[in-house]
Amino acid sequence: MPHHTPLIATIAAGFVLAFIFGSLANRLRLSPLVGYLLAGVIVGPFTPGFVADKDLSHEISEIGVILLMFGVGLHFSLKDLMSVKHIAIPGALVQIAVATLLGMGLAWTIGWGWGAGLVFGLALSVASTVVLLRALEERQLLDSRRGKIAVGWLIVEDLVMVMALVLLPALSGLLGGTPQGDSADGSIAMQVLLTLGKVMAFIVLMVVVGRRVIPWLLERSAGTGSRELFTLAVLAIALGIAYGSAKLFGVSFALGAFFAGMILNESEYSHKAAEDSLPLRDAFAVLFFVSVGMLFNPLILIEQPVLVLGTFLVIVVGKSLAAMLIVMAFRKPLSTALTISVSLAQIGEFSFILIGLGVGLNLLPEAGRDLVLAGAILSILVNPLLFLLIDRLQPWLDRREHTTPAGAPQTTQSEDNDLHPISETGHAILIGHGRVGSRISQRLRAEGVPLVIIDDNRTRAQELREEGHSVVLGNAASSHVLELANVAQARWLMIAIPNSLEAGQIALHGRAANAGLDIIARAHFDAEVDYLKQHDADLVVMGEREIARVMFARLGIVTHTG
Repeated sequence: MPHHTPLIATIAAGFVLAFIFGSLANRLRLSPLVGYLLAGVIVGPFTPGFVADKDLSHEISEIGVILLMFGVGLHFSLKDLMSVKHIAIPGALVQIAVATLLGMGLAWTIGWGWGAGLVFGLALSVASTVVLLRALEERQLLDSRRGKIAVGWLIVEDLVMVMALVLLPALSGLLGGTPQGDSADGSIAMQVLLTLGKVMAFIVLMVVVGRRVIPWLLERSAGTGSRELFTLAVLAIALGIAYGSAKLFGVSFALGAFFAGMILNESEYSHKAAEDSLPLRDAFAVLFFVSVGMLFNPLILIEQPVLVLGTFLVIVVGKSLAAMLIVMAFRKPLSTALTISVSLAQIGEFSFILIGLGVGLNLLPEAGRDLVLAGAILSILVNPLLFLLIDRLQPWLDRREHTTPAGAPQTTQSEDNDLHPISETGHAILIGHGRVGSRISQRLRAEGVPLVIIDDNRTRAQELREEGHSVVLGNAASSHVLELANVAQARWLMIAIPNSLEAGQIALHGRAANAGLDIIARAHFDAEVDYLKQHDADLVVMGEREIARVMFARLGIVTHTG
């Protein structure tokens, strides 16, 4: 029986094609973002075949924006920013100004107004959080000094873009777009003041009321013992505050969601909120990138190759060169300057949000959106190659930076003196540090067993390092991450994560790297026990069996639970 279900068709096509192209990009060691954007191009109106509903895609993308910004706020760290504020704040502001001017110059050459050039330049000036964090995590640079500078730099960029999203609608008439009020200068000034007043009222409300109500609401939800209610509370906070801020204060969904995440980040339940909401945030983030790809007209690559090349060069050469020179002006090593410049040599989420707003306000022609999307796809494609080049140069950089000229004072600290290299041998590797993993690590530490913890939660990994643990940040299903934990010389591999499919892959990689490794895993069901044993686990502990064994032991009954 036929059904007219455009919403289901749009979501289904988006997820299926995003998975196919995202997996292909991952196999090619590219960012999955490229795959998601290409999936959008396939279902967009500019390519033959199935065309997704444009209006529905727009609304779905708005949910994606809300959850993306909620995630940015949830991981916003004022502490990270303050630790590198002397270089990250002025450096990011100068780099944004340089990149914006370069973008405006390119826009001027094709006859766009200065308002269009401003939006275009701002969109080219900000890097993708997803791409940057993934690149730093893969190289274990996130907690190095240069990694912290890059993250702090990105935080400043994000804050500037949040302010741009707030002010652009109020300044639209002055910049040559659709005015939001009268076109007179006094009215524009009043519109800006009114907008800033509403934003300040919203911030005050969030700081005074939100900081009390949100933690209380989460505590009550957690107290019910229902995971569904807790997750629902997190999503209600994110979407409810975003929608309410737009309706009551006239600010964007993005700003409301960002502040909801920031306030939630102060709660003791922030880790749990981040973990429980992550699958939905990831899902709608994927649909956001798909919907952005739908707007891209590939013909611009053929019709305007020079402009595409110019946009690409502003992102990859102009912006990154400016960042490198700024970092070196602060007398930082060349390796730090190169890492930060390459980290910023791409654009992503905020660029798409900003350019969409600019087109919606008639500040920018649709060709500008196509140029930004083309620049984003090309820069994200090239970014891993640039990092690979730095990896190849690293031995030379290390020799250069650790060579002290005659007569020069001897330095004892490296820029990366807060890195934690893994030097343990004959050690235990613990995968995951949740409820089970934390108990294991406590006991092993008390017994003096050398331990390396692998965890993919950045905040948790940082806390564990501060407690003195050796930690590798990443997903242990990657053989590269296991290598970083020195699995070849480990004695035990203890897999404390509940995902049996991922645990099976970890066990296989561990066995391939170390035939004598003693692999211990956990399971919840009989089928998972069999699966993990088939994947080379030496011992699989099933919680229900152990509970039964202890209860029978209490009764004096000896059992063999298998």
